[in-house]
Amino acid sequence: MVVVVKGRPNVLAIVLAGGEGKRLFPLTEDRAKPAVPFGGTYRLIDFVLSNLVNAGYLKIHVLTQYKSHSLDRHISVSWNVSGPTGQYIASVPAQQRLGKRWFTGSADAILQSLNLISDEKPDYVIVFGADHVYRMDPSQMVEEHIASGKSVSVAGIRVPRHEATAFGCIQSDEDGNITEFLEKPADPPGTPDDPDATFASMGNYVFTTAALVQALKDDSENEDSEHDMGGDIIPYFVERSDAHVYDFSANHIPGATERDKGYWRDVGTIDAFYECHMDLISVHPIFNLYNKEWPIHTTVEGNLPPAKFIQGGIAQSSMVAPGSIISAGTVRNSVLSSDVIVEEGATVEGAVLMPGVRIGKGAVVRHAILDKNVVVRPGELIGVDRERDSQRFKISAGGVVTVGKNQIV
Repeated sequence: MVVVVKGRPNVLAIVLAGGEGKRLFPLTEDRAKPAVPFGGTYRLIDFVLSNLVNAGYLKIHVLTQYKSHSLDRHISVSWNVSGPTGQYIASVPAQQRLGKRWFTGSADAILQSLNLISDEKPDYVIVFGADHVYRMDPSQMVEEHIASGKSVSVAGIRVPRHEATAFGCIQSDEDGNITEFLEKPADPPGTPDDPDATFASMGNYVFTTAALVQALKDDSENEDSEHDMGGDIIPYFVERSDAHVYDFSANHIPGATERDKGYWRDVGTIDAFYECHMDLISVHPIFNLYNKEWPIHTTVEGNLPPAKFIQGGIAQSSMVAPGSIISAGTVRNSVLSSDVIVEEGATVEGAVLMPGVRIGKGAVVRHAILDKNVVVRPGELIGVDRERDSQRFKISAGGVVTVGKNQIV
């Protein structure tokens, strides 16, 4: 994978992939949140990396910290960039360069990794999160950032004003200048052209390099700071009238349909993670994984054969990954990852099954997420008896039953 792009500014991308992902427990019990499998064949980090690579950015550092082994391995296997062009996608663990401490926040993560910036000497630095599901062409945001003349641009997605209380919210003027950055406000501001909509921060930023470095150094000396990109660094620039909002709805993706245009989901909770999977499987999906003009890249491990349906096994309104076998069982409204087996008489409805799951004869799995290598014994019921499930598994606020990795039920 080698892309040579001439006549463009030197841009370095930093992907923040060090968060614990506590709200996704137990899916993050044994792995970093960006490494959580998603959509049958992907991992969450594949979405941001695909967006960067599709836009021609191939100088990418992924900053990792917690339980990063599977994430590091996935990047090295699925995102290997080789050649003499100076392009790379590199996993960078916390290295304690500024003392014997781990990252204390997302801004501190970049501060402790300033050597990456000084080595590359980029004109601009892209800082994106690692665990959102969306398509975006970041080069369009970079172009608008340069034209704005500001030190930072923040990607904002329009959300209904009454729903914006859960986000960092952006107040801006008609020229796109950010006048205020509010963290989860009780009364979110409207946009300049729509009082019923609010710009919610997507956690994606473009910085002019020198300004970013100075802001990080100033922030490190502020004892009241939590050293967070959204909570501290962006307000630093807003106070100086030096921040621009990039309207995500203006981003144009080749091959996008009217239905999935502008799709973005923060899958930070079990319910959001589950609902995002359900968005994939309708006839006209809310998020279309089949857009070949802006593909989501990954590598399916194991060199697996195609999925197989035998002895009357069926799957309706579902996605089934390679290596899976449905043998005289029934799957409806579900997403099955690779190497999943559903045996005779078993029923899977409204479920997300991760790689290596086994569903025994006559078992029933409904409204559930089963992590890697879960084995459901013959005749077992999951998602049928809430009281019994609550004694054995985590049940989300939305009623999704989650079974942790390697469990035998």
